[in-house]
Amino acid sequence: MTSPFGRTLCAMITPFTDVGTLDLDGAQRLAAHLVAHGCDGLVLSGTTGESPTTTDTEKSALITAVREAVGDTASIVAGVGTSDTRHTAELCREAEKAGADGLLVVAPYYSRPPQDAIEAHFREVADSTGLPLMLYDIPVRTGVRVEAETLLRLAAHPRITAVKDCSGDFLAAQKVLARTDLAYYAGCDEHNLALYAVGGTGYVSTVANVLPAHLRAVLDAFDSGDTARAARLQQRATPLIEAIMAAGLPGTVTTKALLNALSLPAGPVRAPLRAPDRGTVAHLASLHAELLAS
Repeated sequence: MTSPFGRTLCAMITPFTDVGTLDLDGAQRLAAHLVAHGCDGLVLSGTTGESPTTTDTEKSALITAVREAVGDTASIVAGVGTSDTRHTAELCREAEKAGADGLLVVAPYYSRPPQDAIEAHFREVADSTGLPLMLYDIPVRTGVRVEAETLLRLAAHPRITAVKDCSGDFLAAQKVLARTDLAYYAGCDEHNLALYAVGGTGYVSTVANVLPAHLRAVLDAFDSGDTARAARLQQRATPLIEAIMAAGLPGTVTTKALLNALSLPAGPVRAPLRAPDRGTVAHLASLHAELLAS
């Protein structure tokens, strides 16, 4: 299974200054750090990148800045998905102009369209650009699934090349893997190794913002044939994955808090998100330190 995007992708946060403006210098420094420590792709302006509260202009500026920082050493996948097909197509064209290598397109959210409308949305978006698309299935946020049969039909489109899977439906994922050439990426960090083991391409990881080398080592161990080591490494990361992604706060909030504690570029989150309390930050930092020491 091959992909134009690589296998170890970070869903990168969007750094802001102390007053909440876009921090392009910080974005460049963080992007360079992530690539140097094991990420071969960066997904910008996804959920982790606070896409609901960044403007179209900010999204394009972020792509341009990160491309300048990483050059051709990593792929850049731009989050362009919205609940409006026309707006999504416009964002595709702007991302392409700004230097993206690919596009992350989430299922249309809130309006909860039926499967035929979701399929038509993705096709229209794919027809609007020359870049490859990664479709994003995350029903807990969108309110709709991208059903396996829909993905099977969409796989025939020449620019629909990949899926970011946050459905939690391993049976559906394996059905699509078995019958298409779509590159499948785990979108939930607890599934990184499990999906990879059944033919997935890699991951799009929020936790990679703070743990890029360790998460890459999981896949490297698996590829080398040391599946027991891969399992151990995945298991060691579980407490931090849980604290970042499943402790009652959005992953953007916990990830930015930990990055700030590690003196890496992040800054505040934008409202309506809010920073966690000091106890939460201390717990995250303790888990991170324990993992790196193990």
